[in-house]
Amino acid sequence: MTDIVFDSTTVDWDKQQGLIPAVVQHHLTGKVLMLGYMDQAALEKTLATKQVTFFSRSKQRLWIKGETSGNTLDLVAIDKDCDNDSFLVQVIPNGYQPATKAQKAAGKTVTRILLLII
Repeated sequence: MTDIVFDSTTVDWDKQQGLIPAVVQHHLTGKVLMLGYMDQAALEKTLATKQVTFFSRSKQRLWIKGETSGNTLDLVAIDKDCDNDSFLVQVIPNGYQPATKAQKAAGKTVTRILLLII
């Protein structure tokens, strides 16, 4: 896997008490998968391991997405917005990914159409 180049020196860590919102997007489909928060340690671990790591506000510790389920997020790219206070994290997800309501509805529609045809 290639190195991911990311300049964290301009990140505005002070604006939101050291936590940066990180929008996670599927690299191939463009679908937004989740929103998490990163502190400096989470960003460093994400860049070092290529496994997306967040700071869990409820657990007050670093949390690797999928650490118990195995449904991890492989880092492809990371960028910051023009204000240097939020991240866009592009990933390839591993394991089960829950379907959206729209995907479930589309699946039901296809099933109904197939049943009508049969």
